[in-house]
This record gives sequence, C-alpha cells and structure tokens, in this order.
Amino acid sequence: MEIALMQAKKSCPFIHVASASSLRRLMGKNNLLLNKAKSCPIMGQALSARSISTSAPVNVANSYGQGIIPPVSHNVKNHFDYESFYQEELEKKHKDKSYRYFNNINRLAQKFPRAHTARVTDEVTVWCANDYLGMGRNPILIDNMKRTLDRYGSGAGGTRNIAGNADLHLRLESELADLHHTEGALVFSSCYVANDATLSTLASKLPGCVIFSDSLNHASMIQGMRHSNAPKKIFRHNDVAHLEQLLQSVDPSVPKIIAFESVYSMCGSIGPIRDIVKLAKRYGAITFLDEVHAVGMYGPRGAGVAEHLDYDLNASNPHRGNGAVLDQIDIITGTLGKAYGVVGGYIAGSAYLVDMIRSYAPGFIFTTSLPPAVVSGAMESVKYLKGSRSERTLQQVNTRTVKSRLSEIGIPVIPNPSHIVPVLMGDAAAAKLASDELLSEHNVYVQSINYPTVPVGEERLRITPTPGHNGPMIEELVQSLDKIWNRYDFKRVQDWSAQGGCAGVGVSEAIEPTPMWSDKQLGFDKSDEKEQAFFTNNE
Repeated sequence: MEIALMQAKKSCPFIHVASASSLRRLMGKNNLLLNKAKSCPIMGQALSARSISTSAPVNVANSYGQGIIPPVSHNVKNHFDYESFYQEELEKKHKDKSYRYFNNINRLAQKFPRAHTARVTDEVTVWCANDYLGMGRNPILIDNMKRTLDRYGSGAGGTRNIAGNADLHLRLESELADLHHTEGALVFSSCYVANDATLSTLASKLPGCVIFSDSLNHASMIQGMRHSNAPKKIFRHNDVAHLEQLLQSVDPSVPKIIAFESVYSMCGSIGPIRDIVKLAKRYGAITFLDEVHAVGMYGPRGAGVAEHLDYDLNASNPHRGNGAVLDQIDIITGTLGKAYGVVGGYIAGSAYLVDMIRSYAPGFIFTTSLPPAVVSGAMESVKYLKGSRSERTLQQVNTRTVKSRLSEIGIPVIPNPSHIVPVLMGDAAAAKLASDELLSEHNVYVQSINYPTVPVGEERLRITPTPGHNGPMIEELVQSLDKIWNRYDFKRVQDWSAQGGCAGVGVSEAIEPTPMWSDKQLGFDKSDEKEQAFFTNNE
C-alpha cells in the first residue's frame, strides 16, 4: 500500500499540487475525493491493493512459510529457567579455570604505586596497572581537572550532537591530530568503542571490503570486524609473508583493511609496521593501527611506535609531511586511559575519514560525550607528554631492570622488546595461586591472565613497571616471585627449555629481541661518556 501511494503522489498531477486543506475539504463532502480516486487509473489501483490487504483474513506464517502457527500452551511449568541458565554458564567458567576474580584495589594518588585493599589499613604495591607512567596522579592533570570541574560541572550534558560538544573536546582532538601527524581526530568514550565503531562502520560501508587481521588482535577490533559483516582473513601473528599470501588472493580492486597493533599487551611483541605499510601500498589496502599500549610510551612526543621508528626525524621535525612512516598510516587508534592516565579513546586520520566516522558510527553518535573535566585532564596529559620524556624513559629503565633481575633467577619472562613483562605460568590454576599468594603474603598485586585473553597453556602473570617503582620495590617483587616459585616448584626457564619451549620461553637458538628504546634514546651513552670523562680526569 505504501509503495502504491508513493507512486500515486509522484504520478498524479492533482495530488502532487493540491494542498492538505483542499484534500480535507473534499474528504468531508460525501467523500468526493474517494469517489474521484476510484475512477483514477493510479489511485484506483492503490485503493484496490489496500482493500485486498485489509480485508483478507490474517494468516500468520512462520519463518518457513508453512501456514498458520497454532497457539502454544503457556503453562508456567514450561517457562525458560533463566537463573539456571546463568548458573550453568558460570559453572563452565569455573570448570575451565577462566572465571575472572576482581580484587578490591584502591590506588593511592599520594603514594603511587601503592594502593589499599578492602581494608584501608592494608596497603600493597601495584605491579600490573595500565597507568604506565603514573599520570593518573600527576598534579598537572589533577589541578586542571579540579578547575574544570568547578567551572563546567561534572557531566557533558549529552551526546556530541546534543549539548555535549564543548570547545575542550575540539581542542583535545586538535592536540591528538597534531600528535599523530593527521588532518583530524575523533574522541570516543573508550578505545574499545573507537575500535568497534570505526571498523564496523568503515568495513560495512566500503563496497565488498575484506579485512586482514592479525591473529592476536584485541577483542575490540575483533568485535568491530564481526559487526561489519565483512569477510575476514586472519594472518599469523606478525607474519608478513602470510599476510602477503592472503592479500594476493583478493582482487586488486577490492577495498581492503589491514588491522593490527603496535604493542600487543599480553605478550609485549611489537608489530612490523614498516613492512605492513609497504604491503598495504603494494596491494591497495589501508592500514588500521591500534597504538593503545604505545601512546605516551614511545616516540619523542609519545605518539607511539610508529613515531618511534623514526625517532630522530620526528624529534627534530615533528610535523606531517616530514617523510616518516607515521605519515603513511591511514588510521591510528589510541587510548586516554592508560599512559595518559584518564579515560577515553580516539581515532586519528584524514579529515574525510574522521568526518565519515563521526557522521555514521552509532558508537559515536548515540553515546554521551566525555565529561569536560576528563577531556581537560586528557588534553593536559597529551600536551605534557609531548614535551616531557623523563616519565617514559624511566619506565623503560625500570622495565629493563625487572627483566634482567628475573632472568638472573630463571623466572620465565616471555621475550619481547616492549615495556610489558609477561611471566609464563602455563596453567590457569597455577597463575591464580601465584597471584593470590603475592597479594596475601607479600603485599604485591599482580593479576593473573588466563583464557580467553591468552591461549590455554600460556597463562601468565602480567607485570608492568612504572617510573614510580623504586629499587626496594623491584627487589621485593623479585624475591617474592622467587619464594613462590621455590615453594610450588613452578617451571623456570630451564624447565620450559627441557620441554622444547613455550610462548618464546626456553626456545633453543632463539634471538633475544632488541629493546624498542635504544641505549642512546635512553641517554645511557651520555652517562657512559660522562663516567669515562670522570675517571679520565681523576686518574
């Protein structure tokens, strides 16, 4: 009926030009309009279709078109038992040891990286937070957020389209675009939402798009790919040769997205950004790089690993068009909730790309925007870390120290070039036992990581040193792990080696990864020069 009426309005010169009031008057005079319409070849057909559709008996067909569905008995005894279903699903988690336990940890701003547990008097040292640089308690951020809170209040007031688009949001996006050498940026409520919304929107809009995804990509990226309904091809982790084989199997004219990460947060590996960019250019794909665990942590201004790859160039000429590989990344996503110490996520890319996502992505359009105080704190953090390198360099120094000390006593650290220190357990129950005992007996908090975050058999403790961890804290961590390994006879490096290795631990003839931060970038060479000069002058 709707289609017929739409066609009638377009075709009938009378209805097309008649006003609504004229039509109402005709309807009131013995229904003259209806009588005239019946004799019209266009409206007569529409009215006939309406008569058929409204006078025919209702025949409710099932999805297979097999006729009328008989009524179902609604005896209360037949109702679905929802609570039993919930219980059964949880029991599955308990049986396979993947049930997640949430510790009551309250980080203390004035005692970072200390925290108190459920009892305020019980304090522990936090060794697994993603506030990698301790910016969450930085006075520059906190004071700025307090002033913003006093001036603009607690909430954003609505979505970005409805009262939630403040000057602070626009300035933050300008800072992020400048950070990543892009034309534009767009802030989301989290980077989970940013990844999901961007991939699902972009891949569903690009005609016939095919996504190429690293096998260890984050759940937010995987969810975005699923929501796009675009076909996906998964390449082995960091395997550029396998990626190229998959790219060769797709028509050159088909839109393609290569989605990968810079720092993979559970193993600490780093994506081969240069090689993937080259493949993308060769096969007509665009790159989608997740820098969530790298922004603030790498590069002369904290833009991430892509910036760090051309460290000296970006340090001397931190602008778009300087020839760095950073300029060749099509889409970068990052978070404000880890190294930047606040909350939120974002994308950075071309002006058209950003505007398209802004205009089409439900995850952006229909979500209340970040509160002004949060946005203000995030902006100050980004600006501060563009200029200050001391936090990230000290974090890297502490990471090296922890890895070195654990290596000395055979604690199995999964080899990687980043700031992550993953300690291999290889068993979910063992990982939880070690985590629980560190907390209860040694006042050290390190969360265990189990399936599905990591594969079964590769369960681990994930340690993240910060600039706030001092020498005594590091020694306390090392000694506590050593005691637990001795008590329960957990596998050390030599044990994994005897079994042929696992997750990179104990693998024969393996090449030790070179740290992403070089000695020169950390200033070690300058220290050595000063030390040599001191001894030379005092001989």
